Parts: sequence; structure tokens; C-alpha cells
Amino acid sequence: MKILFLDRPACKDDISYGELFSFGEVFDAGMVKTEERFLEILDETEYSSCEVLFCNKAPVTARVMEKMPRLRYVGVFATGYNNIDVGEAHARGITVTNVPGYSTDAVAQLVFALILEISVNTGKYTEDTRRGDWTRYPIFSMLTHDIVELRGKTLGVLGYGNIGKKVAAIGNAFGMRVIVCTRTERPGCPYPYVSRDELLRESDYLSLNAPLNEGTARFIDDRSLEKMKKSAVLINTARGGLVDEEALARALKSGALRAAGLDVLNKEPMSPDCPLLGLPNCFITPHIGWAPYETRQRLVKTVAENLRAFLAGTPVNTV
Repeated sequence: MKILFLDRPACKDDISYGELFSFGEVFDAGMVKTEERFLEILDETEYSSCEVLFCNKAPVTARVMEKMPRLRYVGVFATGYNNIDVGEAHARGITVTNVPGYSTDAVAQLVFALILEISVNTGKYTEDTRRGDWTRYPIFSMLTHDIVELRGKTLGVLGYGNIGKKVAAIGNAFGMRVIVCTRTERPGCPYPYVSRDELLRESDYLSLNAPLNEGTARFIDDRSLEKMKKSAVLINTARGGLVDEEALARALKSGALRAAGLDVLNKEPMSPDCPLLGLPNCFITPHIGWAPYETRQRLVKTVAENLRAFLAGTPVNTV
């Protein structure tokens, strides 16, 4: 069996791929960002004869599948699979699997890392102390940056899947009032369901944890930002497309929104002309929510389990 790897550098080489490499003859095409480049690679190499394809963000389109007539399995190194033409894959009898839930704890952890950084200003205080400011301060406590207590604040959660549930539970543990807005309201949620408008109006901290689709694209735009409190904080660790970055930049610059913490952008890597670049009240991490060492180990292990189940005739985590 021939196996083609794409995008493996995204997961770093501190993780062992030994189990995945044991399934057959492995080819590694490195990072592939565009359909055109993928098609060129298939034309230039023997990779078109591969039966199994592993990828993260590489576009697996109808044209790509046409160039790989023996392809019967696509394993995605991620939970999201927007880069795969799933309908075309199904039509061609190609099984597609993903890895749901592997990064739940890690992403929820980053949500609160951003919330706490914005609320406590640990980075600014650490930098001030490193610079020696505290050695010159006249009293024991150097209160030069705002500190906000989370207890009693309202945490709005958009999307109540695995990550949304974890974010809500952590917020509740901090003593926050949690409200939830989700497309599918299921019984048993311990927090009140609210409308989109209520979510925007009431949230002191708004965490976006929803998938990107027609109903959520640009959920944050000029109109929604007008409904939010000026003291509110926006957190997005889901998909960059949930936010109109131009509108968010305007709100942050004008003081219509206190701050934002983002791990995802519309264009990644970040574009030099991104309107959010350099804003002092916009805290941006470079898409690292999924990336703790333990999380990536879990990811690779599940990808291998998915392929093993497929080969045994009992596929799991299919999309």
C-alpha cells in the first residue's frame, strides 16, 4: 500500500510517526498550500498512484482526486475538514476521516490563557519587572496596569460542542455567569440558552467556539460589535472566518471594544497588511491552540487508529 503524507511539518518532528509509517510505502510531499501546487506534484511524481492520503490543510479537491485514481482513503490530521471536497470523495467511494475532540482541553486552556492575560496583564507586569521598574517603585505593590476579577462576569459561549462545553465549565469554575448560544439546543445544558443578540449584549467575555459555516461566517461584524459592551473582550480560537477583521480593528481602535484575544485569522500565516497587526489591545497567538506536545501525540495516535479501523473494514470517525 502506498501512502502519501502532506503537511507533516505542521505537526513538528518531536512526535513519532513510526506507527503510521508501518502501514506501507510512505511518500512525503511536505507542505502543500494550493490546489495548483498539489496538481503539479502529482504530475511530477509517482504520488498519483497512492491509495492513502494524510493531510492537514492541503486542498483535496475533485481535480486532485481525479489525478489519484487509486485513492481510497483520506485521513485528516485535524478536526476540521473544510479543505476536503467530501461530496466528491463520497461519490468516488473514498473514505474520509478526521480526529474529533483531540484538542478540546488544549483549546479551552488557550481560551483562558488569553482571558487571563487580558484580565490580569501578567505579560506587561512581567516585562516591567524584568526591566527593573519594580526595583525603583516607591511601595511594595506596583499597580500600573488594570487587573479584573473574573468572578461574577458573564462568559458568553458561541457553539456548544466539545470545546464550548469545556470553556463553559472552566468559566463556571471561575465563578463566572455562563450563557450559551448554539444552533442545536439540547436538553441537559446547565447554562441558559440565549439568542445571538442576547449573547452579544450580555457577554463581558465572548468566546467563539463554533464551526465556520454559512450561519456563523462573519458572526462578528460592525453590526454585532455595536451590540457588545465597550468593556467586553472577544476571544476567537475557532476559525478566522467568524470575524470581520476590518470591523474588529475599527472597534478596537475606537474603544468600542476593550480587547480581543485571537488564535486564528482569516489568512494564515498572518498577512503583513492584516488590520489587527500591532494593535495594543489585540492579543494574537499564531494558531497554537491545538499544539501542546501531549495533544499532538494524541492526534497522531488517533490518525493511526483511524487507518487501522478502515483497513479492518470497520471505519471510525468518518465524515
